[in-house]
Amino acid sequence: MSQVDATQALQDRINRRVFLKRGSGLGLAALFSMLGVEAFGDSGRPGGQRYGGLKEFPSLPVKTKRVIYLFQSGGPSQMELFDPKPNLEKFRGEDLPASVRNGQRLTGMTSGQAKFPVAPNIFKYAQHGQAGIWLSELLPHLGSVADEVTFIHSMFTDAINHDPAVTFFQTGSQIAGRPSIGSWLSYGLGTENRDLPAYTVLTSVGAGRSDQPLYDRLWGSGFLPTQHQGVKMRNAGDPVVYLSDPDGIDRGTRRDMLNDLAALNKIELGTAGDPEIRTRISQYELAFRMQTSVPELTDISKEPSSVLEMYGPDVRRPGTYAYNCLLARRLSERGVRFVQLFHMGWDQHGSLPRDIKGQCLDTDQASAALVKDLKQRGLLDETLVVWGGEFGRTVYSQGDLTMTNYGRDHHPRCFTVWMAGGGVKRGLSYGRTDDYSYNILENPVSVHDLHATMLYLMGIDHTRLTYRYQGRDFRLTDVFGDVVKGILA
Repeated sequence: MSQVDATQALQDRINRRVFLKRGSGLGLAALFSMLGVEAFGDSGRPGGQRYGGLKEFPSLPVKTKRVIYLFQSGGPSQMELFDPKPNLEKFRGEDLPASVRNGQRLTGMTSGQAKFPVAPNIFKYAQHGQAGIWLSELLPHLGSVADEVTFIHSMFTDAINHDPAVTFFQTGSQIAGRPSIGSWLSYGLGTENRDLPAYTVLTSVGAGRSDQPLYDRLWGSGFLPTQHQGVKMRNAGDPVVYLSDPDGIDRGTRRDMLNDLAALNKIELGTAGDPEIRTRISQYELAFRMQTSVPELTDISKEPSSVLEMYGPDVRRPGTYAYNCLLARRLSERGVRFVQLFHMGWDQHGSLPRDIKGQCLDTDQASAALVKDLKQRGLLDETLVVWGGEFGRTVYSQGDLTMTNYGRDHHPRCFTVWMAGGGVKRGLSYGRTDDYSYNILENPVSVHDLHATMLYLMGIDHTRLTYRYQGRDFRLTDVFGDVVKGILA
């Protein structure tokens, strides 16, 4: 085959692939959204504009318009924070009954232990709010907003190790490569602000163990168009890489460069027909607009002192959890569809009492402040706040158990996630665990159920938001998931 024939054969394959992708209807809608033109319907925000998304969504009544997901990476212990088991003290140091463990698989970190000694929580609990929600003394600030929150005590997951467990929560699959939940929402609903990404990611490192990695694929778009991947904001320097123009390049010159580059890319688009070229054009244009919108977004100098004090002393330090919570509110009120925070440090296999104190000092005040701040601005009813990690911790001690110190291993069978804001009940404890906080007794909630519920609150039937790839229709919830109706307002 000659070089000309080979080139033509390659072009035919590209054109066929693109044609098939467009032919699904959903692919074509996403393609048209890539240049950031106004798409469908009234977003409900001032101006009533919505950019991108699919015409058929939202297909259900919209309960919330935006999501702020406060992901606590490492696996917070439910017993030290949300799930008091005072009767465990009388079983201190005793081997966990085999009837309770019931053959559960263990991690390599505790599978070799000769015993599994019960380790009671050493922190005090008290009831908060009119609903009388039980919370640990480590969470005094969260207690002040307990009547705004639904606590799901019966979460469970299929994964027992960090990477597959975090990947599962972010993408609906333990296998890397699927689109993240923020990407699915960007794809289905578009954005309310064409000057900022529909999906933004913020990260922070806590006082606890900080050697658990976060991979960029956790906010990736997988097989969806790459426009829908999350944009990570950095903790130092320019919030976004290459946000500032190089020396000697002014705004007009940059505009001229992008115009010429767009013209060249459109020529290539006409030749190759690859939708990713449209994505490239649109992302260059978004980056240009972000050179103005992001500096304004990250300048918190005009925030009232009362608001800054509410988030705590760390709020003035970029890259801290408190700063990121405030930034999440600022992103959300500007129409960013999905804001994802990752806070590392919750993986406490040893010295748990010491390390969990530090993690709560990092997060408790700012998490509660975010709920309060959204409420006082009239945004809580249209914003869903989600807090939780990838799994919980075991009732038995990993390593030595003393009266003041112990560790806990990973526990996927039951743990707590809380939600506040648009569409969920307030002051609710949902689900119940056994006396060892080891197994679920009432109202189990799977990862797929949580995702289905989040999409439902955004006005999306999770069984209909699909994307055809490699011959099958994929969705965030795969072939599983039920809306958790018991927590809906």
